[in-house]
Amino acid sequence: MSAGWLIPMPYQGVSVSNFNVESCGTKAKLMRTLLITLLLFTVSRANAAEEPILVSPQWLHEHLKDNNLVVLHVSFLQFDFDQEHIEGAQYLWPENLAPNSPQGSYNAPDVKKATDLLRSFGVNDNSHIVLYNVRNEVSPTARMFLTLENLGLQGRVSFLNGGFDAWKREGYAVTSVKKNAKTGNVTLHQGDRLVDKNYVLKTLDSNSGLVVDARAKQYYDGEPTGNPRDGHIKGAKNITYFDLVNDKNEFKSLDSLRGYFSPVASPDKELVTYCFIGQTASVVYMAGRMLGYQMKLYDGSMQEWSRIPSLPMEKTEAPK
Repeated sequence: MSAGWLIPMPYQGVSVSNFNVESCGTKAKLMRTLLITLLLFTVSRANAAEEPILVSPQWLHEHLKDNNLVVLHVSFLQFDFDQEHIEGAQYLWPENLAPNSPQGSYNAPDVKKATDLLRSFGVNDNSHIVLYNVRNEVSPTARMFLTLENLGLQGRVSFLNGGFDAWKREGYAVTSVKKNAKTGNVTLHQGDRLVDKNYVLKTLDSNSGLVVDARAKQYYDGEPTGNPRDGHIKGAKNITYFDLVNDKNEFKSLDSLRGYFSPVASPDKELVTYCFIGQTASVVYMAGRMLGYQMKLYDGSMQEWSRIPSLPMEKTEAPK
């Protein structure tokens, strides 16, 4: 057939000239506008700058009145919050987002319960959440950071470096008055940052990932801990979580953090970290995220792994 068949032909006596071209043109323009709007929205969401993982007390002080900011005071005791907190902060008990159960400590929360909780704090779909720790409670607060990322909020959660103590050292105001938040509308979903033992086994057999023990070196090496088996997951490397923060409970500089991570793995490797129960490994998770690593956390950690004889473990060989 010749190319001439592509030319529109009259149909049943209706010529091209009297066909309702204006109507078709309007619909076409409308569809084109809708498609462009959708494309721009998609691109803007994809290119939206993520919020920084760490913020300073000065940054928080300057942004404390931002309409989309939600500050969460993380502490095991509400007494601390009732005594003093950053103005406008809401109290987050760690176990509300990392509940214990007969199956183990520090589990992923139920999505509906987590949604209700965060909405009660005033968290919306466009909110920027800033977490801060009290005294040395860096690791449970880091677990809250991981949990929120696992619930779909990556790029919208920050961590006050140095916590509440750093805020007070700068001389910024505190209060004992609790502010009630307007109910938010955030939507959450269960992510893939928390992994199980089967994922760890696959990682051990993979060239693209590595397992990292966040515990102190003596426990990694095999010093008794009270678990059924001692040592570490066979093939795991060791990055001790408390080496990543200084004596003021601040994360060390990126250059310092690289000094711990680079000897273990290049940034193209996915790292699966673990500890005793999935708490202190959250510090390693956060540091890895700051350095650009793809991070996961094995939630069962040694609490589960050491109890299953078929899962491989080893101790560090003593130097000869």
